[in-house]
Amino acid sequence: MRTDSSPGTLPAREHLPAGAADTPVLDVVIPVYNEEKDLRPCVRRLHDHLTRTFPYAFRITIADNASTDTTPRVAARLAAEIAEVTSFRLEQKGRGRALRTVWAASDAPILAYMDVDLSTDLNALLPLVAPLISGHSDLAIGSRLSRSSRVVRGAKREFISRSYNLILRGSLQARFSDAQCGFKAIRRDVARVLLPLVEDTGWFFDTELLVLAERAGLRIHEVPVDWVDDPDSTVHLVRTATDDLKGVWRVGKALATGSLPLDRLTRPFGDDPRDREIKDVPKGLARQLVGFCVVGALSTLFYLLLYSGFRVFTGSQTANALALLVSAIANTAANRRLTFGVRGRGGVVRHQAQGLVVFGIGLALTSGSLVALDAAGGDPAHSTELAVLIAANLAATVLRFLLFRAWVFPDRPDAPSTVVASSAPPPPTYATEQLPWSHGPLPRRSPRPTYDTDMRDSR
Repeated sequence: MRTDSSPGTLPAREHLPAGAADTPVLDVVIPVYNEEKDLRPCVRRLHDHLTRTFPYAFRITIADNASTDTTPRVAARLAAEIAEVTSFRLEQKGRGRALRTVWAASDAPILAYMDVDLSTDLNALLPLVAPLISGHSDLAIGSRLSRSSRVVRGAKREFISRSYNLILRGSLQARFSDAQCGFKAIRRDVARVLLPLVEDTGWFFDTELLVLAERAGLRIHEVPVDWVDDPDSTVHLVRTATDDLKGVWRVGKALATGSLPLDRLTRPFGDDPRDREIKDVPKGLARQLVGFCVVGALSTLFYLLLYSGFRVFTGSQTANALALLVSAIANTAANRRLTFGVRGRGGVVRHQAQGLVVFGIGLALTSGSLVALDAAGGDPAHSTELAVLIAANLAATVLRFLLFRAWVFPDRPDAPSTVVASSAPPPPTYATEQLPWSHGPLPRRSPRPTYDTDMRDSR
């Protein structure tokens, strides 16, 4: 796992300034390997779409990773014919390697990539990059697993995709919904710090990038997409799945041992200058634990008072069940609002229903303890009953927190670590840089940028 030096903590996100027309705002990379048939129609279609719909200057970069057919010549011809197209050739295979190389050298503030088959409908491209341009998010991904997505693909690929994302959720606690959709974007300032930490050079590159970004507290925006499977895809599913599982194990081990310097990726608490002066903002887990303990202590007191009141009129089992039911409803409502920060009425019924399931588990623990007490002592004293119930409730409380965090309120990600800045950072500038495969800096042109045709690389 890489632990290379990187430039340091990220500044607060800023809306991209309206820069000069000579520098593209968006650089869309198309990684290809032996795609002589599909490359030209793909680039033509993408260029036409961007010309008609994208309100900023753009570039399309063809990243040929060691093709053995005529793909390099097709890419070179496209770069010669279209001003906004450039090509770059790597002599080693690997989609991740191609993206890392081109993204690291690009001068565009927004970096994106898409698969050459254009399985994803291009109308999602502007919604994908808009949150990055505005400064709202750090990365953006297209999701085929969103409820509003429309996807056409076979049962085999559907099963593999959903199984893989379930593995990520279970093993790496990933909260993003679709790691493998070939339709992603990232801010250049984020890529500059994040890419040195990503080790994979193949298909797992996307997943590793997203997991590290999420663990560092960066914001990932998801866009529902319309997606149609390419029946002629050359992706080797079994080999790719095996490599992905090896990557999951490697990244999980690195995260567990703390060998990744994710603190380099933290952002200030907020983009308002006043927020940069806030100190000691607790991380999500610590804040939730404190809130849950406070609510739990009050709930336990409330439960004991209810139990004592109900016990006057009924038996211990009935009193326990009634006290637990009332306190469980109050506990779920309090944790929903105070511990996990859920606002509004959306999902109230579902949360309460799930809370009642958790209540059922607590009821089983406490009722079981009372049954065991009765079997052991015959007619125990009231103080003994309370002591046993307190111990059973402590066990139920720990389980309740785990279930609330992982099941009832799973969509509240941990707050990112707070970085206190002494003063507001200056707005980023996006100067024209010399690309490693070009023979000079990008020339100026209005309203769209042009690129020296010598920048293309042919075999």
